[in-house]
Amino acid sequence: MDGTLLEFADRPEAVSPTDGLTDILLGLQGTLGGALALISGRTIEELDRIFNPVRLPIGGQHGLERRDAKGRIFSAPPAQSLDEIRSSLKEFADQNDGTLLEDKGAALALHYRTAPSLQVAAEKLIVQLINDRNDLHYLAGNKVFEIKPHSVDKGVAINRFLGEPPFAGRMPIFLGDDVTDEDGFRAVNSVGGTSIRVGNVAKSIAQYYLPSVSSVHDWLGAVLTDLKRKTS
Repeated sequence: MDGTLLEFADRPEAVSPTDGLTDILLGLQGTLGGALALISGRTIEELDRIFNPVRLPIGGQHGLERRDAKGRIFSAPPAQSLDEIRSSLKEFADQNDGTLLEDKGAALALHYRTAPSLQVAAEKLIVQLINDRNDLHYLAGNKVFEIKPHSVDKGVAINRFLGEPPFAGRMPIFLGDDVTDEDGFRAVNSVGGTSIRVGNVAKSIAQYYLPSVSSVHDWLGAVLTDLKRKTS
């Protein structure tokens, strides 16, 4: 979502859809027979709030929680190791202006968007905290470090959607903007789907590229128009 469907904001809760985006998503959801899902590091609860009244299948927290097309919720078991490092990360955020610890329950995100000079110190702390914990790893995202269990990623969430209706038997198309989306690109590429990287690209296994969030909106709008024309 962030950096793909929505522009980044200084604080995670400050993002909001631009005019017309919810209409596009609702249109795609209907035209595709419900085969449209959000795959995000955010929680299902957050995504529902942000995109209200759109309610989609969701792979939240990088797949650690998932809502299928029937509305059923599946959650990975919590990692006890997160409880053991949470207080240290919170202390770091409290003591360093411009950093923020986002506690998602099954994962933690240490943001430094308004304090980029603290990137090295934040990463050093995270490495120290999880060095001896084989069940956790961290991902270096766009001005954020995500700490989560090894067991699930965005690619796992996508594959689970592809194994059930209304996604089964369809060619998947996945858009993402960050290193945390590479697992999704890999899953989609492996089944002959289409992967699209958004924004500044350093190195990616995605097949195609869109330069910005606004270009994603334009492309999705064009896809919706084409689908409606073909089904009319």
